[in-house]
Amino acid sequence: MDGVSENENPSCLIGGSSDLIMAGAEKMKERAQNNRRALSSINQNIMGATQLQPCLINKRGFSRKNVACDKNLAFLAHRPNTEKPNMLAEDCKIIGVEECDDDKDVSVVPMFVKQTEDLLDEIDRMDVDEMEDVEDPILDIDSSDLEDPLAVVEYVDDIYAHYWKTEISSCVSPSYMDNQSDINEKMRAILVDWLIEVHYKFKLMDETLFLTINIVDRFLEQQSVVRKKLQLVGVTAMLLACKYEEVSVPIVEDFVLISDKAYTRKQVLDMEKLMVNTLQFNMSVPTPYVFMRRFLKAAQSDKKLECLSFFIIELCLVEYEMLKFPPSLLAAAAIYTAQCSLYQFKQWSKNSEWHTNYSEAELWECSRLMVSVHQKAGDGKLTGVYRKYSSSKFGYAAKAEPARFLLDQ
Repeated sequence: MDGVSENENPSCLIGGSSDLIMAGAEKMKERAQNNRRALSSINQNIMGATQLQPCLINKRGFSRKNVACDKNLAFLAHRPNTEKPNMLAEDCKIIGVEECDDDKDVSVVPMFVKQTEDLLDEIDRMDVDEMEDVEDPILDIDSSDLEDPLAVVEYVDDIYAHYWKTEISSCVSPSYMDNQSDINEKMRAILVDWLIEVHYKFKLMDETLFLTINIVDRFLEQQSVVRKKLQLVGVTAMLLACKYEEVSVPIVEDFVLISDKAYTRKQVLDMEKLMVNTLQFNMSVPTPYVFMRRFLKAAQSDKKLECLSFFIIELCLVEYEMLKFPPSLLAAAAIYTAQCSLYQFKQWSKNSEWHTNYSEAELWECSRLMVSVHQKAGDGKLTGVYRKYSSSKFGYAAKAEPARFLLDQ
């Protein structure tokens, strides 16, 4: 720093008697007329000061006007000789300054200024390190829906708390097929794969499909069925789900026709009575779909991630083995697996962990099974889901590369 300009005032207040300050000011005025460099101005605040007032350093927005000082520290302007002003001798002790004369470079910066700059640089580096250590913030994923009455932002937390509490009621035993004498897991897989195709052909809502499969499993867990009636159970379950979820419901004759007239209208209605009584009319259960919507929102998903996540979880509907996982875990694992598939590295943000209540470690087993299912999606005879998601409507999600690296770790 070459000196204090005429328009700048030092930020430190130096105390002293008024007579001494006036005498020093007169002496400095004489020196300014005879020398190249001198202290050119004194802050007018000095004239009324009665004691030293320390200044503070702002962490940000630092300028040389705001350097801290106390009784042992003050600004020093370059001057042509080594004589120190009397006004500074009593109140400030100048440290680390190389005196200069007319033959020396007048641009020498006082040592304490350099030390102050180094200190501030170190503080800035510490700020950067602290910012890097800060974890991802938990986002308010409902703030953008405050004006949407259908989003029910005021109640959404209570709704999902209820879903988590009651999701166990929608689960079935992963070994319920042991109680069936005439059907097995493969027959169930064939039925579910066919129902997915029927659902797609009828252009029904997503939640209808998930409720349909849930009704089928809960009914088969409690009622023994012969294989000839298994398809009847499937179409009747979809009819019930449509009545619960859809605005425009397909009529009974549509389901009779789609089953190639294997059953009559009366048989469908009789099965409907049996199923609703067996399930005690309990159709309001949380399926993986309701959790998928919430968790995709937490993951800040785009269309590509959404389509791949639904492709993976619909593959899981066909797999009897996946019944051992609760709906919320299936939804979270499907999104995690889809992210790993898209980006080819493990990705599970703090935001997703917070809103799903599942850590990455808790998703590990389910996600690995999903990768195995994804690998064989296009093979064999049950390719309904694969063909559905191979279309442009679903962004060719079935063509995505499976996250095989999860199986290797």
